[in-house]
Amino acid sequence: MKSILKQIIEKNKLEEKHLFQSRKSELENPKTPDERRNFLKKTALGGIAMTGMIGLGIEDTIAQTTSKVSRMSAPSDLKITDMRYALTNVMGGTAIIKIETNQGIYGLGEVRDAADVRYALFLKSRILGENPCNVEKIFKSIKQFGGPARQAGGVCAVEMALWDICGKAYNVPAWQLLGGRYRDKVRLYADTPEASSPEEQKRLIDFRVNEQGYTWLKMDVSIGELRGKPGTVVNGKFWENDKGVLAQWGDRRNMMSYGNTMHPFTQIQITEKGLEELQQVVEDVRNMVGYEIPISTDHYGHFDLNNGIRLAKALDKYRLAWFEDMVPWQYNEQWRTITDAIETPTTTGEDIYLLKDFLPLIHNRAVDIIHPDLASSGGLLETKRIADYAEEYGIAMAMHQAGTPVSFMANVHCAAATQNFLALEHHSVDVPWWESLVKTVGGFKMIDKGFATVPLTAPGLGIELDEEVVKAHLHPSDKTFFKSTEEWNELRSHDRTFS
Repeated sequence: MKSILKQIIEKNKLEEKHLFQSRKSELENPKTPDERRNFLKKTALGGIAMTGMIGLGIEDTIAQTTSKVSRMSAPSDLKITDMRYALTNVMGGTAIIKIETNQGIYGLGEVRDAADVRYALFLKSRILGENPCNVEKIFKSIKQFGGPARQAGGVCAVEMALWDICGKAYNVPAWQLLGGRYRDKVRLYADTPEASSPEEQKRLIDFRVNEQGYTWLKMDVSIGELRGKPGTVVNGKFWENDKGVLAQWGDRRNMMSYGNTMHPFTQIQITEKGLEELQQVVEDVRNMVGYEIPISTDHYGHFDLNNGIRLAKALDKYRLAWFEDMVPWQYNEQWRTITDAIETPTTTGEDIYLLKDFLPLIHNRAVDIIHPDLASSGGLLETKRIADYAEEYGIAMAMHQAGTPVSFMANVHCAAATQNFLALEHHSVDVPWWESLVKTVGGFKMIDKGFATVPLTAPGLGIELDEEVVKAHLHPSDKTFFKSTEEWNELRSHDRTFS
């Protein structure tokens, strides 16, 4: 028994010593912000200062570990005092929020890619003065202000930041607060790079796989590929914009545009010639990649389930990892029809908010894989609840992510804590400054050969902003960088949803 205890204690001593040295280095670094330095001074010894026990015997050490325990903070006395933001240039404008507290601990969150930061600022008056460690309580009070897709961005940003604070307050990683981890690294999937020729694309794919180390890829199989090829699409011209393009992401000010028209209502069809062209696109990529690497697909175009089934059957032989968002997520019955008709797995979910709207897809086994975006689905805990529920029905979970390293790391913690997880999207693989937006606490490598590192000791989300890099990559429309948001402090409405 003593031998086992001795091994555990020696291991703990080494881990505590490493953590102590890491924090000491950060304290002595002149570039460390004052707020971070003050926090480190309060927490440098941690809950149990093993580094001070190197000379103690086993019995003395055990006694020491059960007395005079110094907390990382006083979590029960924490209060939210402020919320501020910086609008980054990631994905055309993605906001990072910072929730501050009365103890100098702050948390980072992110408003989903290209969503308005006011979705988060609107919530500030509703969370001021609350204890940020009451994550679920706060979430339940604000979730009524979220909605599908980017409308959920504010609620999810706040939820991420609360877990970051809570982890820092108790000196544990966010995954520990979700129930522990299943894995030490998280598999990523990345887009296949586009190129002007098959030879160039082969070179780029080899770089993606052999140099960057990605073991799962994704590609678009869009009717946009059929542009300028006569006889491949029926009724396409009617929907083209003034540039002759089927603009899939739409015109925000024209609700009747192609991109804003749901799939069943365009009456676009793909001809046999069109299917052959798209088959060739997939075959070329499959031949370059081989069959060991899964290839997911997305962004086919806006056409009905009949054409979706025809396309899927034409591509079934390439053993693709999944067909994603073939019709809008709201059409649960249509999803069940597609899933029953084809061999390739189906998935949807990046725009679904909360477990309640995943339930029909899961209960009816309408898809083979759920695909939430944590910045829309409700944050870390709600996404884990969604995954756990799907697991009971034999349904796996992949995760959509197209933001900054803040939401990326929130996803990593959730994926680590979820058993039925498959792969997490990394949408900024080729953005050279993307990883530099943050510094990892303890210096772990955020992405290593196609996998994200799960921080084993770093508290909260395990990252801090590199403020100079963030400042260098602010969106041109808003360069304010964590300015005061006092105008959002006052609560002006009664929010109860029942009488």
